[in-house]
Amino acid sequence: MNSVVHFELTADDTKRAQKFYGGVFGWDFTEMGGEYGNYIMIHTTETDKEGMPQRKGAINGGMMKKDPTAKHTILTVAVDNIKDTLEKVKSSGGKVISEVMPVPNVGLYARIEDTEGNTVSLMEPTKEYKEKAKNL
Repeated sequence: MNSVVHFELTADDTKRAQKFYGGVFGWDFTEMGGEYGNYIMIHTTETDKEGMPQRKGAINGGMMKKDPTAKHTILTVAVDNIKDTLEKVKSSGGKVISEVMPVPNVGLYARIEDTEGNTVSLMEPTKEYKEKAKNL
């Protein structure tokens, strides 16, 4: 069974959104920059030195500017093989809405649209990332 492992919030104004979520829920943020673009990590729970959640079942997320393939909150599902999963999406009536792209030190990532118009992200974690996450 493939599990939800991450979430992504989209925002027109990421500074305003950070202020809101930090003030309401006490979340912390890390702006990634560099090879990660303008992506912002959201910390909803305590993490270890490698950024892995320490509370079983808890997940962290990310934030990015809204774009045509990311207009609303997106759940990220971990899959064993992203190419096989993309074929299943297509054969089940869904659409692939982004190319597969590497996320440094994490894995392969793509976005799909389900049969109801919802955007969902897929992540095929690297072997190393799976090892770090095995206790979650």
